[in-house]
Amino acid sequence: MCVFTLAGPATAEAQVGPVVDAEWLARRMGDSRVLLLQADMRRASYDEGHIPGARFLDLNRIVWDGDPAWGTEMRSSEEVGGTLRQLGLHDEIDHVVVYATNPLFASRTFLTLEVMGLGGRVHVLDGGQAGWTASGRELTTVEPAVAGAGVLTLGPRDDVLVSADWVHDRLGDEATSLVDARPDDEYTGEDGGMGGIANPGHIPGAHQMYWEELVDSRASPFLRDRAELIKLFEDAGVSPGDTVVAYCMVGWRASYTYLAARMLGYDTKFYDGSWRDWGTRDDLPAVTGPEPGGPR
Repeated sequence: MCVFTLAGPATAEAQVGPVVDAEWLARRMGDSRVLLLQADMRRASYDEGHIPGARFLDLNRIVWDGDPAWGTEMRSSEEVGGTLRQLGLHDEIDHVVVYATNPLFASRTFLTLEVMGLGGRVHVLDGGQAGWTASGRELTTVEPAVAGAGVLTLGPRDDVLVSADWVHDRLGDEATSLVDARPDDEYTGEDGGMGGIANPGHIPGAHQMYWEELVDSRASPFLRDRAELIKLFEDAGVSPGDTVVAYCMVGWRASYTYLAARMLGYDTKFYDGSWRDWGTRDDLPAVTGPEPGGPR
């Protein structure tokens, strides 16, 4: 019987960065200490063909359409832990590798598992499934059995997710860099604030860095090289030693900003409520137009 407990996070045998490539994964195929997950909202893409050994992670079991003020929310640690346990995760697993056909599904899963205390053990496959097949490797329709049992120990963190009030208290703080992962019309307010649902614009002082700038393209979601990523973050107002706070509309697109910032070694926070939360509160300031504005 597999036991699920909440305590301090397990220690991985080897420290590996947040992003791994197809070659790294291929060398470890069949390793019982590596758990490979394909994350998606629907199972169809998995059934059509997945990386050999991958198990299907139904994202509906770790996120949900929560309170309208927040949009997408994480499920409880008990729910997330139970889902991971059923997929075969236990304390003897050194690496959880996540990939998807949609890169945001992988980054959102990465964020969730880091919040659950799996930092250092969870990684995203660079390029996702498209990257795997582009490297000349094949897919399969064979679903692997979930074998083995053991204890799964999670240590949910309270220092990753931040609230609107946390962000508001730090407006103008030179060491806190707000990064808005939305496209031009949403950032500037030309979209009318989610079509009138929210106030238009962005958080004062937030710099825009649309999440797709971080990858070659949505169809070929390989992260840009490290030097390019550093330049993108610098252009978004991030200085060495800053705390990066990523947000978007409802917490999907900013998860990729979170992933890239973590890969670069920044202290990184995630405002999950994002504009769906901030922009619907009349007690919080908003800035329209292409400039960050605000007190910074």
